[in-house]
Amino acid sequence: MRLSRYFLPVLKENPSEAQIVSHRYMLRAGMIKQSAAGIYSWLPLGFKVLKKIEGIVHEEQMRGGHIPMLMSTMQPADLWRESGRYDDYGQEMLRIKDRHDRDMLFGPTNEEMITDIFRNHVSSYKDLPLTMYQVQWKFRDEIRPRFGVMRGREFYMKDGYNFDLSKEDALHAYNRHLVSYLRTYERMGLQAIPMRADGGPIGGDYTHEFLVLAETGESEVFYDSAVTDLTFGDREIDYDSVEQCQGVLEEFTSKYARTDETHDEALFNEIPEDRRRVARGIEVGQIFYFGTKYSEAMGAKVQTPDGEVPVHMGSHGIGVSRLLGAIIEASHDDKGIIWPEGVTPFHCGIVNLKQGDEAADGACEDLYKALVAAGLDPLYDDRNERAGGKFATMDLIGLPWRITVGPRGLKNGVVELTSRRTGESEELAPEAAVAKIIEIYANHRTPQGF
Repeated sequence: MRLSRYFLPVLKENPSEAQIVSHRYMLRAGMIKQSAAGIYSWLPLGFKVLKKIEGIVHEEQMRGGHIPMLMSTMQPADLWRESGRYDDYGQEMLRIKDRHDRDMLFGPTNEEMITDIFRNHVSSYKDLPLTMYQVQWKFRDEIRPRFGVMRGREFYMKDGYNFDLSKEDALHAYNRHLVSYLRTYERMGLQAIPMRADGGPIGGDYTHEFLVLAETGESEVFYDSAVTDLTFGDREIDYDSVEQCQGVLEEFTSKYARTDETHDEALFNEIPEDRRRVARGIEVGQIFYFGTKYSEAMGAKVQTPDGEVPVHMGSHGIGVSRLLGAIIEASHDDKGIIWPEGVTPFHCGIVNLKQGDEAADGACEDLYKALVAAGLDPLYDDRNERAGGKFATMDLIGLPWRITVGPRGLKNGVVELTSRRTGESEELAPEAAVAKIIEIYANHRTPQGF
């Protein structure tokens, strides 16, 4: 992509309505535009990152054996009346009547709808276990939407649902999701800590939230600092192995880590004092086991050799659009965003210091073509702008790597490769700069996105 042909409406000044870093930088970098309170249009750069994040979520869900699908955003109220949640959910639910005066709603979550799909198509225990998921727009009519995409009314979310014959099988699905979520977040450059949480309107008393530590987090969290030393890394897990998945759960949840709703001061005080931490966290996902709550209410049963039984269920969510804000809150400086390599909208920026110079133009074209030929997605700033403005734009939008090309360097046969995270630069031959970028991304497999 050439910047002269791209739609990137960057702002020089901080928007007055933006209270936190991620909201401020997403607006300034031309990633989103507010349509109404808590509702945003996703402009090309923001949409590109959104699809990168979604791609990682899909890859890790399918790695765990989960099946993608797509449910409707509008749901009939009668399904929610069956489960008993229609009147209980509160004013966050957007309730609508269609032209035939039927009660409808814009889905805030999909437990009822997936249970209805299951009960209409699955009747034998031989079809279990089964886990299906979607990535879909949701709507919750927040009383006070704020912080940009972090607490919007319309949001993009992965929600998955498991159906199992027994509690033991369903808890294995729970553990399997915990493993897949750890992999997902680490691929995005995040440390998301699983913390004992409250079931809320979803239900169930066996649930963990995944939280990214940040000063702007809405949740107060209490944890043993030893949990921040845990990483999943490149280990391979057999998702069918009950023992391996249970082992990961125990490794990542045995140390104290809880949200304020489930905090136990007595247990917290048993941690050595130098490891006790109280902080703020951004919730980026949650997993639930709620047993037969929905299957009994809605008649989702399977036939077994011993008779008909309700299935055991769980649900598992990742806030895809919220993750953009969380990543920026965790990875930025006073110049702008610093994207981790796993989710960056473009793999590398190319800055031409003297547009119109034959040698500089030719070198940039060669670099661009070489990176594209290697399967990478560079952003070439070919605008006729001053160098300082080009650097400021690259710093703001946060691409992890920048190749700077100018006549002076080319006379010596070199270009400058700069790391956005460290600010360190080195002079390399153009071919060597391309080879280094290729090597870097060989260790950061990223979905293509848009």
